[in-house]
Amino acid sequence: MKPVIVIVGPTAVGKSALSIEVAKRFSGEIINGDAFQVYRGLDIGTAKITAEEQESIPHHLLDILDPTETYSAAQFQKDAFQKINEIHDRGHLPIVVGGTGMYIKGITANWTFNKVPAEPELRKQLEERSAQEGGENSLYEELRRLDPEAAKRIHSRNIRKVIRALELLYAGQETPEPVVQTNQQPRPYEMVLVGLTMERTRLYARIEERVEQMLGEGLLSEVRTLYDNGIRYTQAMKGIGYKELVTYFDGESTFEEAITQLKTNSRRFAKRQLTWFRNKENVSWFNMELGKEKEIFEGICRELAGKLSSMSKE
Repeated sequence: MKPVIVIVGPTAVGKSALSIEVAKRFSGEIINGDAFQVYRGLDIGTAKITAEEQESIPHHLLDILDPTETYSAAQFQKDAFQKINEIHDRGHLPIVVGGTGMYIKGITANWTFNKVPAEPELRKQLEERSAQEGGENSLYEELRRLDPEAAKRIHSRNIRKVIRALELLYAGQETPEPVVQTNQQPRPYEMVLVGLTMERTRLYARIEERVEQMLGEGLLSEVRTLYDNGIRYTQAMKGIGYKELVTYFDGESTFEEAITQLKTNSRRFAKRQLTWFRNKENVSWFNMELGKEKEIFEGICRELAGKLSSMSKE
């Protein structure tokens, strides 16, 4: 099987910098594995890598959608596999980089996704209801009435899964199947997973620094432009850094409250990312010690070189 490098870890840990180093060493091309970096116009809040930072390394699945469109783990899997095949055909090494657990698991485990297509208009209506009627509680209660067993499988705060379950019910299924199920077919590629982690207090400090940097780079203006263009009840605006500022523009919070919530949500998200990748993926972890980033990247590249060489001999 042909190799694919997958770089995972929490937000702000240094995944993009490592991906560039690996791509330069192994003639690689990078595939975005972040759920919100697929959207055009969501740049600062998603910490999207800039053209200068890309260092002429080809990047894929960035800026492929308008922020009014929806995207899913199933669509990402299809697009990622297509890009992986194209990169292999060019004789290069695919490198998937991102922190969206469902997207990464979809390709590393070769998941089979529920085939019922999304209904954009219905989804929009449900998202608007969620925003207008008090968040997750209204829709979750409806799901619990319609299908108690589905409600047991889905956390009330996971509004995207709640909406997806309601979509399946409205499509005529008496009981919606799980959103994904493990495919028993072998994986089409040899996945080599590398994870970056960091001492928790230092990671949280970096997250807070990144938020302040984003504000300095114009995050408020970026979100305001989207908001003024009528982009409010969309999947894209559910991203951290966007949904918090929307509450400020809606008059539901002060600017200071929105930024405090943004930092809190970012820290919580980083914690969830670490938990996900540690529990659901077979990852080789590297601790990003202060001042030793260069040596750590060197060590990762040496390990990858050994694994790639061993795979080529097999």
